[in-house]
Amino acid sequence: MSRSQFPRARETRHLSNRKALSQNFLRNPHLARDFVDSAGIGPGDHVVEVGPGDGMVTRPLLDRAGRVTAYEKDRHFAERLRSRLGHHEHFRCHRADFRDVHPPDEPFHVVSNAPFGITTDIVRWCLNARTLASAALVTQLEFARKHTGDYGRWSRLTVEHWPEFEFALGMRIDRHEFRPVPQVDAAAIHLRRRPKPLLPEPAMVDWRDLVDLGFSGVGGSLGASLCRVVPRRDAHRACAEAGIDRGQVVGHVPPDRWIALFEALTR
Repeated sequence: MSRSQFPRARETRHLSNRKALSQNFLRNPHLARDFVDSAGIGPGDHVVEVGPGDGMVTRPLLDRAGRVTAYEKDRHFAERLRSRLGHHEHFRCHRADFRDVHPPDEPFHVVSNAPFGITTDIVRWCLNARTLASAALVTQLEFARKHTGDYGRWSRLTVEHWPEFEFALGMRIDRHEFRPVPQVDAAAIHLRRRPKPLLPEPAMVDWRDLVDLGFSGVGGSLGASLCRVVPRRDAHRACAEAGIDRGQVVGHVPPDRWIALFEALTR
């Protein structure tokens, strides 16, 4: 084997490692730039990037953000990224698992072509970060659609955090725009903290209890689950006021109807 073949062998090995980590690189720099544009990042923003890999998303981020902090678990890509982009004074790359990172103390944004295998962990980390302003994540298409109501169904995760965050489906990306090529297409999901929460902070404990009850899976519908702890007459009245059919399956109830239900129950 000639010496010129060793770099390619190393690259193939690291691409295999990325596949094990469920990371798929965007191939097209124009597509990566369009994704970063959709995040609405400005020169005063601090951006945290998860799993930057070869830096395809990092480069346009550096053109727009005031500061970019990347967390890369793979030693090879962390070192290569520092070598290639370390001359940017507003860029830092840390070798770490993003899920173990403490959120910044000041407002920040997350923009990432997220590793598909830990997408739920990343989204939960973002939603639980008190200083997060927004997140734009490339995920599997099904995940993005599921959590933005695009199937006509809403996930528990989305409903739980709806009073504090907006969830929106972004650009769709064909699977062949990645390497290695994943089995499914992808899409961007956008999370944005509301300027003013739909419910006051003291009400959030009761809100989460209501969501837990509704998604308990007991009773076959939101109304039936509600009747387990609320007098039937009051449950039916609250559902009627909120515009929820008493037999409506819980996943089919839009988040704004949940808000109306909560207000009817606590009025």
